Amino acid sequence: MAKLAVFDFDSTLMDGETIDFLAAELGLEREVSAITEQAMAGKLDFFKSLQARVALLEGLSVEKVDGICSSLPMMPGAFEAIEELKKMGFRVVCFSGGFRNATSPAARALGLDADFSNILHDEDGILTGKVGGEMMFGHSKGSMLLRLQSLLGIDRSSTVVVGDGANDLSMFEHADIRIAFRAKEILKEASTHTIEEKDISIVASIPEVRNLR
Repeated sequence: MAKLAVFDFDSTLMDGETIDFLAAELGLEREVSAITEQAMAGKLDFFKSLQARVALLEGLSVEKVDGICSSLPMMPGAFEAIEELKKMGFRVVCFSGGFRNATSPAARALGLDADFSNILHDEDGILTGKVGGEMMFGHSKGSMLLRLQSLLGIDRSSTVVVGDGANDLSMFEHADIRIAFRAKEILKEASTHTIEEKDISIVASIPEVRNLR
């Protein structure tokens, strides 16, 4: 039977928050990070927080964005986790409330089957502070997971989800194996497994994951 593993990107497959790396280029890391922290803890509406953070990136060049995103640090164990899961027959994808500039090169490097994320709008190669895409809302990951399960003929019993923040809750609703990785308390409460070590490869060694058929 087909199996599906879905990972969040920022602070799960990647060691940090993409938007914090971008904001640092403008000297705005603290302002953006504070909003991110509240959103991941479930204290701010994700859509509103995303809009507010991206607005602060206005004026940054796409060339600079792509340069930063091409060298983002992967989480320790990320390559090993994906390789092992694929050996076990999983389709492996990433859902991100972040940006295609980061997830697409990472997906190619990691060997993911697909990445789903948002798109930073630009005019003449300069960010406008606007954003659009398929991962804009708190419910987006859950909605996309349901569509992928339908497309691939996979049900919740053959689905593993891994995340760290409140915007992962919606995909946790549609999987029987729900792994909270160094996560906010709100996500731990909805999980079946928690990982506190900074090593995402542990996902592939969890017995319930290995025993999926």
